[in-house]
Amino acid sequence: MTTRDQQRAHVLTRLVAGELDVGEAAALMGLSERQVWRLRRAFLERGPDGLVHGNRGRASGRRLGERVRARVVELARTRYDGANDCHLAELLAEREGISLGRVTVRRILRAAGIATPRRRRPARHRSRRDRMPQAGLLLQLDGSRHDWLEGRGPWLTLVGAVDDATGRLVAATFRDAEDSAGYLEILRTTIRRHGLPAAVSRDRHGAFEHAEPLPTPELRLADGRQRTQVGRALAELGIRSIAARSPQAKGRVERAWGTCQDRLVTELRLAGAADRASANRVLARFLPRYNRRFGIEPADPEPAWRPVPPDLELDAVLAFRYRRVSPTTTRSGSAGSMPKRRL
Repeated sequence: MTTRDQQRAHVLTRLVAGELDVGEAAALMGLSERQVWRLRRAFLERGPDGLVHGNRGRASGRRLGERVRARVVELARTRYDGANDCHLAELLAEREGISLGRVTVRRILRAAGIATPRRRRPARHRSRRDRMPQAGLLLQLDGSRHDWLEGRGPWLTLVGAVDDATGRLVAATFRDAEDSAGYLEILRTTIRRHGLPAAVSRDRHGAFEHAEPLPTPELRLADGRQRTQVGRALAELGIRSIAARSPQAKGRVERAWGTCQDRLVTELRLAGAADRASANRVLARFLPRYNRRFGIEPADPEPAWRPVPPDLELDAVLAFRYRRVSPTTTRSGSAGSMPKRRL
């Protein structure tokens, strides 16, 4: 008997002895008078055993079979090692035909002594900026350097763009390093699929800006810095470039990288990806499922993507362009110079 059962037996003993009436017994036990009468009858018929529920100590008829529980534990320790509880439940349903809820999977793993692989820090109070109301108003660009292949291949950088309104990864690709070519590829893919965004939010990586002055004054920005290839492309496309001053300022893409480092690493391992080409093939299959799982609907369903002007040669804009200088050009710069493009 539990402590509560023992307390009820004491009250019922006083009730049967006439020391309490039904109302007082109901108040002491926190029950209705109808329930008190029911317990009194069971107490008189079977004594204290009548207060214990008949199913106490019995296994539920809906309890998961031991074979299935053992299979889940085995898969969690072998094939899907490192997957979090929610991701493991999805993988079991998609790949193994074992349909279980996240709570059930968590209960099985904790009972087997398998802790969650991802430790979450306690939430800190922050004044969060509201999402943009329309898709295409703001993209957050960033790169994540990580051991995506878990030692099977080189370290890679995942470069991508997250739409601020929906949280969807509109484009992403694996690169050997965070570079201008990766960002130009992301912009090309995004513009061809959706259109021109109104603005992008990015950090102060060298692909976007750097402080080396140019000898030719006509190529300097207003603040004296050199314009990068990505910066030039954004300016020609009429896309506003916003420099974030902290990781929290572009929290959507930072949280997306955390989710990818948790889930995409497992997907790459299951596919046996060991180089950048195979990793990008896995990524192409992963992105639609990621967007279905974590994307949300914007406040305004009308998208804000701008169409590409018909006279704009997109491939020419999203290319590396350099200034060609003739051998007779002086050091100061100007005579005989002309623009050069490398597609």
